[in-house]
Amino acid sequence: MRARVPRVDEECALVASNLPAPEGIEIQEPPTAGAWGEWNPTEDSVRPVRGKHRVAKQRGGLARSSTVLGVGVIAAVGAGGIATAQDRPQVAISLPALPDIMTGGKAQQDDAGSASAASAGERTATTRQQSAADAGEALRNRILQQAESQQDAEDAKTRAEAEQAARQAAAQEAKEKLEEARKAAEEEAKAKEEAEAKAREEAEAKAAEAAAAKAAEQERLAKPSGSYSLPTSAYTLTSHYGDSGSMWSSGHHTGLDFAAPTGTPAKAVAAGKITSAGWSGAYGYRIVLELPDGTEIWYCHLSSMSVTSGTVGAGETIGRVGATGNVTGPHLHLEVRKGGSTQDPLAWLNSKGLNV
Repeated sequence: MRARVPRVDEECALVASNLPAPEGIEIQEPPTAGAWGEWNPTEDSVRPVRGKHRVAKQRGGLARSSTVLGVGVIAAVGAGGIATAQDRPQVAISLPALPDIMTGGKAQQDDAGSASAASAGERTATTRQQSAADAGEALRNRILQQAESQQDAEDAKTRAEAEQAARQAAAQEAKEKLEEARKAAEEEAKAKEEAEAKAREEAEAKAAEAAAAKAAEQERLAKPSGSYSLPTSAYTLTSHYGDSGSMWSSGHHTGLDFAAPTGTPAKAVAAGKITSAGWSGAYGYRIVLELPDGTEIWYCHLSSMSVTSGTVGAGETIGRVGATGNVTGPHLHLEVRKGGSTQDPLAWLNSKGLNV
């Protein structure tokens, strides 16, 4: 808000009464001019007014202001008429020193300024302390954040290590279980193989025992019973006397077939003499043994002949089982003939006490 400017009569009354300027009246210093009509502003003249009742200090005992200059001009006009600008009247109006109240006001202002400066200093100090506290708090927060980050990193590392250890443990456990399963499978396979080998051995042993028992029995049967013996050993009867079929030229089988491996000995069933030995067509190699009562025993399909003439005893080897002539496999074809007629070899052997 701009201050109220007093009228000319008020200013004159103010000078005549030698009273301090009332509240609201601003006293300004007159401009310093090199000429009357010129005004060159200076630092002091253009300095802004501070405070509502700021009063400029007197210089050389005279307070210069535009207001005083105006009063002086008016006084000069009243005393000697109107002065022109060229006359440039010199009117000096002195103002009494301002009351101590003004000084007191300035002191109060100074005290207020000092208090304000102190308050500002305190605020500055407080601000600095607050800034330092804020900086410390920020530093503390940053340290805590770094510590938390490091702790999080350590926790993550610990979790990763724990997970890695768990995976390794699981892999090791799986590997151990796989190895145990493999060993168990190997042991089971080995046990099974051993059991199968043992079973085979036992079966072979039983088969060998059975074969030995059978051979022993056949050997026993092959030994002469009194004066008679079985014609061969380790045999199997495959065809009997009287069997019919296209395999025989007469339409029926005239002998008894003892199937046996090639080379099995063929023995004399009783003492007698060899009357014929050699190749005989469909009979292959054949030996004819004649007994004392005139009965002929024919040994046919022989692979070889050991005795071809002379006398032999019961059980003596006279040839070897073979597959010569009209045959389907190695066997001894035994015929019993008497008076030119064939007889059943099985019945004849049984009649001699031989268990065929």
